[in-house]
Amino acid sequence: MGSSSELVDVVDQDDQVIRVATRAEVRSGNLLHRCTFIAVFASDGRLLVHQRSPHKDVWPSLWDITVGGVLSSGENYPESARREVAEEIGLTDDFELESLGKGVYEDQEVRVIGHCFKLVHDGPYVFADGEVVAARLVDPDEARELLQSEQFVPDSIEIVVPLLAGKWHEALGR
Repeated sequence: MGSSSELVDVVDQDDQVIRVATRAEVRSGNLLHRCTFIAVFASDGRLLVHQRSPHKDVWPSLWDITVGGVLSSGENYPESARREVAEEIGLTDDFELESLGKGVYEDQEVRVIGHCFKLVHDGPYVFADGEVVAARLVDPDEARELLQSEQFVPDSIEIVVPLLAGKWHEALGR
């Protein structure tokens, strides 16, 4: 998990860096910053969903449809996505990330510009950093049921779901 003293680029609505702040400053001031979202699919089309640790600094214990996180200062989106995949699910081998596009999410707790990627990989997924407490691969029907029974982080739902095609957009679109 990111340290509160980690440096983060604060950006404007055009995704241009306007200053650097600590992660703690970004959280306390709800400053607009960058993050990555990676939707991880198994080769059979199931989506990896996971429950966040109760120790996360935002939305603890909620479920998520993506792995990812805040970009460190000076880091670009693909670098962050690869780092987050390694940190959160332990994949370090050669894998391809497909860019799905960008989106913006803003509420009273979080303001992000997120770049979304798709990763197809059959694992094994290793959750060694303590950020994930439960995970499973789900098909669209299982995802729809889980969305009705559990709370999910709102930023990945709002940003990533519109970028997913076909049955996944229908299943997750609420």
